[in-house]
Amino acid sequence: MRIFHVLLMTLALVTASTAGAQGAFATRDTHISATLVAETPAPAPGRASSIAFSMTPDAGWHGYWENPGDAGVGMTVKWTLPKGVTIGALRYPVPETLLISGLMNHVYEGPYALLAPISVAADVRPGTLLPIRGRAEWLACTDKVCVPESADLALNLRAGDGTVSPAMAARFDQWRARMPRPLGNDARYAISDGRFRLSVPFPTEAMARDVHLFPLTEGAVGYAAPQTVTREGDRLLLETDAGEDFKGGTIKAVLRTGDHVGFLLTAQPGDVAAAQSGTLRTTLIALAGAVLGGLLLNIMPCVFPILALKALKLARAGGDEGAVRREALAYGAGVVLTCLILGGALLGLRAAGAAVGWAFQLQDPRVILLLLLLVTAIALNLAGLFQLGGFGGGERLAGRGGVVGAFWTGALVAFVATPCTGPFMGAAMGAALVLPVPAALALFAGLGIGLATPFLLLAWAPSLRRRLPQPGGWMETFQKILSVPMFITALGLAWLLGQQRGVAAITTGLGVALALGLLLWWLGVRQQRGRRGGLVVALGAALLLGAGIVLLPGRMPATATAAVDGTAIPFDEARLASLRAQGKPVFLYFTADWCLTCKVNEAAAIDRAETRDAFAKGGVTVMAGDWTNADPAITRFLEARGRSGVPLYLWYAPGKDALVLPQLLTPATLTALVR
Repeated sequence: MRIFHVLLMTLALVTASTAGAQGAFATRDTHISATLVAETPAPAPGRASSIAFSMTPDAGWHGYWENPGDAGVGMTVKWTLPKGVTIGALRYPVPETLLISGLMNHVYEGPYALLAPISVAADVRPGTLLPIRGRAEWLACTDKVCVPESADLALNLRAGDGTVSPAMAARFDQWRARMPRPLGNDARYAISDGRFRLSVPFPTEAMARDVHLFPLTEGAVGYAAPQTVTREGDRLLLETDAGEDFKGGTIKAVLRTGDHVGFLLTAQPGDVAAAQSGTLRTTLIALAGAVLGGLLLNIMPCVFPILALKALKLARAGGDEGAVRREALAYGAGVVLTCLILGGALLGLRAAGAAVGWAFQLQDPRVILLLLLLVTAIALNLAGLFQLGGFGGGERLAGRGGVVGAFWTGALVAFVATPCTGPFMGAAMGAALVLPVPAALALFAGLGIGLATPFLLLAWAPSLRRRLPQPGGWMETFQKILSVPMFITALGLAWLLGQQRGVAAITTGLGVALALGLLLWWLGVRQQRGRRGGLVVALGAALLLGAGIVLLPGRMPATATAAVDGTAIPFDEARLASLRAQGKPVFLYFTADWCLTCKVNEAAAIDRAETRDAFAKGGVTVMAGDWTNADPAITRFLEARGRSGVPLYLWYAPGKDALVLPQLLTPATLTALVR
């Protein structure tokens, strides 16, 4: 059937272009440009390296996967090679789906690369010229027309030492990241009443979203038929229409589990239990974890002072229950809406192809600078330097019961607090990236509900408020005490700027914060004299923020996290695979300087003498992934394990799969690993 469609497209092309397209293979510009690229210009005799066809479609055009689906043709290459050189089969990246007029196409609509291994015989002398010639043919299509295209491509290599430049290594690493990885375990499939059911072993903690099966075995399934995917424990269950003429036997396929991420699998006939609905159960468990994580965030040093102050203000509200509850609802709305906005932004960025995770906002130093100014202002307000009413509109807000002010207080609390992922929140946020968008947004809302719950309880339970201390002069002293953790938070944010951009960024942050402090001191003096100046301060703060952003230095070179007495090596997935292949135990952890839980675990459990001694005695390699700044390699690794943020602690015993450790560590937890 597919060949019939291709013949129709080719016939239409020939009929439409008889007058002007003769000789198109040799003379016309192609709609998908092809470039032959070598990983190294000096491949080493006796060793293998890679070459790549770098393909760039014009806007609106696409190329095809090796099994193109209902229509299309993949690439073919005829090589002319010197003696001693061999080139293996082409490797295709994970494709995309494109449904046109009921025909399913397996395509690439953006730039992509096909890789092939190239080997030079061991007896080839160094310095020997190696001319590589290839004639490549492929089909380029839009949703209306297809054009057969070709190119004569050449590489002039020279046998050498196999050196790969850093730029070329990075380029090939990006291409390899889009290649399907071997699944490792065989899948099983069954066909009954025209339905194809596939059971794929897949770890519970591994991320899987936008799942789609691309069969390499032609005709195994109906390409255009809908595919239903259910997750049950350590397996994925996929159901679709079986191919009409499929005779059975071994099936090879690629299973897409994310954006340009997939696994190469082999499926054998066998028994496959029918899928049971597990999405609701997964959602409810993850929702409980998100709510609990939100509750725990209330004890963070950047949240508790604000929550305590708001609670005391409720106590002062007296018997006006309506005003109390309106303010509490506004506070909760600010928290939940901000969590939804952050979660929606995360899902949107990931859908657009960006490798980001939860707390992505704290990987941007401009956001850190903004938070530094906000926290500094809050700390100085709590310390009594000025009154918030001086910003203009404060008195009007108080006259309206503080509803607008409560809303923005909740928004600020959520924005600052959510990156401090609590012990039960990592798995829940990871699940949000697996579930459908409505269920994922429900988890982000659950996080906000947990964060807002203590304040809502106080508002709706007068008996709880009556247990709070009665208002009095002591509140002014207590308010100033609450400024201390806020000042510490400000120092932490300044330190984080330094971790992201170096000493110059700390200087910029502290300088801007000092200038803001002087502005607020000037405002406080005017307030004592019964004058205003909030508008001037607001404009000045905006100018300071803009100046600080301009003065922030560019990206500082990434440095390895040096926990465990400097013995941790930086995360590298290839090196991890090499260590595991050598049978060495590995403790791998992912951290970030803005992650409070991470830093507590490092101080309390990882960077301890007993842990270092136990790991040294057991020959354990410690590997650390620093996610303080955005790192796509770390983000992809976290995604593959069903996590959207840090911390994550993994233990690789020799010859075994990763063991996920608790998010709260003790020295005993770690030392027990090597006993």
